[in-house]
Amino acid sequence: MFIALIDFHVSASDRPRALAALRAEAAEARAMPGNLGYRFFVDPDSATHVGIHHEWARAEDFAAYAASALFARVGLELRPLMTAPPMSRRLSAEVYNTVRG
Repeated sequence: MFIALIDFHVSASDRPRALAALRAEAAEARAMPGNLGYRFFVDPDSATHVGIHHEWARAEDFAAYAASALFARVGLELRPLMTAPPMSRRLSAEVYNTVRG
């Protein structure tokens, strides 16, 4: 499994706009081949933080997403809102266990 964790900051007044852009992207990203999970979130202790958690079957699946028109489109919306460059961590992971309930 390939995981990408992205953290960035926007002004507090722009955070609703950033979340709306991610909300608009979510269904299309989740429908892409190899996507296992796509979530965005905020840090409750920060009025400016936005995070994205991606899970993909393979690094190549994420690379296809990163090269997609969808990624370019949301980047055009988000990058101008960012108050500093984003931090992206990309990890390879093996699922050890899945526990439900």
